[in-house]
Amino acid sequence: MALRHSGAHFLAKDRHLRNIRDPEAGLPASFHISREYLTVTKLYVGNLPFTATEDGVRALFTPHGTVEKISLITDRDTGRPRGFGFVEMSNADASRAMQELNGKDFEGRALRVSEAQEREQSGGSRGGGRPRRY
Repeated sequence: MALRHSGAHFLAKDRHLRNIRDPEAGLPASFHISREYLTVTKLYVGNLPFTATEDGVRALFTPHGTVEKISLITDRDTGRPRGFGFVEMSNADASRAMQELNGKDFEGRALRVSEAQEREQSGGSRGGGRPRRY
């Protein structure tokens, strides 16, 4: 009985989601957003000064578009900044920010801004590439 109820809830939810994405669903024109703004691009930001803060990086990227998320990477053991991070923006905004900010001076350092690449699965930090033992 619970399964049937949750399934019905899922179908209703799915129908609702399908209508949101459907341009013919009768939503106001202001709700129809171009695809390039729906997809978020993750940018790699390298050569950051160790004094950089999320607020400072946000202030740097905001003139180029809406910043969805910022992640400044810190050392796992010491908690100190590692000098790089990631900024997520819409595709169009990210492209503009990359062009404008790559090589730009930020607190005395020339930034490296590029589209982030997926990390390769190297087996984690186990070292030596040994297979996992269960």
